[in-house]
Amino acid sequence: MPIEWTGSGPELLLRVDRHQPEPLRDQLERAVREAIRSGRLAPGERLPSSRALARDLGISRGLVTECYTQLQAEGYLVTRPGSATRVAPTEHPSTTPPSRPSPAAPVTIDFRPGVPDLSSFPREHWSRALRHACRDAPSDLLGYIDPRGSPELREVIAAYLRRVRGAAAEATHVLICAGYAQGLQLVLRALASEGVSVVAFEDPSDPDHRAIAAMLGLEVVGVPVDECGIDTGALAATDARAVVLTPAHQSPTGVVLAPHRRQALITWAAARNATIVEDDYDAEFRYDREPVGALQGLASDRVALLGSVSKSLAPALRLGWIVSPPHLASAVACQKKLGDRGSPMFDQLALADLVQSGRYDRHLRHMRTRYAARRAALVEALHRHAPKVELRGPSAGFHTVAQLPPGTDELSVVAAARRRSVGLYGMSAYRVDQRTRPTQLVLGFGNLTADAIADGIESIADLLQGS
Repeated sequence: MPIEWTGSGPELLLRVDRHQPEPLRDQLERAVREAIRSGRLAPGERLPSSRALARDLGISRGLVTECYTQLQAEGYLVTRPGSATRVAPTEHPSTTPPSRPSPAAPVTIDFRPGVPDLSSFPREHWSRALRHACRDAPSDLLGYIDPRGSPELREVIAAYLRRVRGAAAEATHVLICAGYAQGLQLVLRALASEGVSVVAFEDPSDPDHRAIAAMLGLEVVGVPVDECGIDTGALAATDARAVVLTPAHQSPTGVVLAPHRRQALITWAAARNATIVEDDYDAEFRYDREPVGALQGLASDRVALLGSVSKSLAPALRLGWIVSPPHLASAVACQKKLGDRGSPMFDQLALADLVQSGRYDRHLRHMRTRYAARRAALVEALHRHAPKVELRGPSAGFHTVAQLPPGTDELSVVAAARRRSVGLYGMSAYRVDQRTRPTQLVLGFGNLTADAIADGIESIADLLQGS
């Protein structure tokens, strides 16, 4: 869709060279023609007025008018009385046509995990908090401030984590970042600067998170997860001096790290002089009982606690936090300063206002009720239409793991469902060890209504039943 300019109209970068033998009008025609062919100027897009373009290029207005008239005759431009000159609304052949990938099959019901209910984002509360931040923020907060973030938000996050997650959080060790992905990068860069070269990840785990470590030149090793969480014996057998894990609600299996494994992890970290990177993944959403506390509360000197509002509010906000162990706090802050100088201040102040006012807690309570109802709808739909499918994991978060019947081919089920416009996601995509494992699906329900969940499961029920 072309930009609809107002006022004085758009600017356009063109060059003419008076030292060239080619006449200026020919140069101008060629430049505009190439801008249209290359896609720099889209069909329907407005051009500068002849007066404005002549002024910008330091040439006569008559020369620009002649150029526009010629290109209009060639079909590149259209001009109507009383209206601006625009690019003709038809595609023009490009000298270097871009390659276009084949579009993926459309999905109308998408069980994509990790996506919250985007329609429930508290727009009114957020816009009010942003207005307050813009109105009340002192001018000195608009400069280059502490890269760790707003002092106010850091205090608020530390208090929130102490109250809700049982964390041993102090504002001096809190850093505000652009979501979990950046937080993980900052911590891993800081660890690498201290000599860490091998990082362990749960198997299965998010492949993007493992890719971040590999991108930073770190060796990645997978450690199996069982019904008690990460296998600490297998972890001890590796050369890792850091481990990234999701103890409150393992992503994607959903298991909760057992108490004896928590103690074993802390013992391992102390003996190895290692760091535990705790991803507090959707820990606020537990429906059958209260969430377990953060592992960081047991060993604040060994655990870096990472969280964000991507699941509680929306991923697009790109707001998260790191609670660093004391020995790592300065190195993490240095990485943040070098990376982007700090996260957007108005957004930080808006989040602080949302939490302090109690609106954040009220939103979470509302979303727990909504997600619990959607999980119940998924359980009911599977029980009715695909009773052979077994669900794994506790009543928490907004995804669950579906164990498919023996003999079912995971990739075939995913592909066949997509042909029916239903998005399914297999567990194999999360695994480090790709050898034979149980055939499972990771079913997200956070961004689907109860009716969509029921319709989606009914439409693919035969695929889930196996042979």
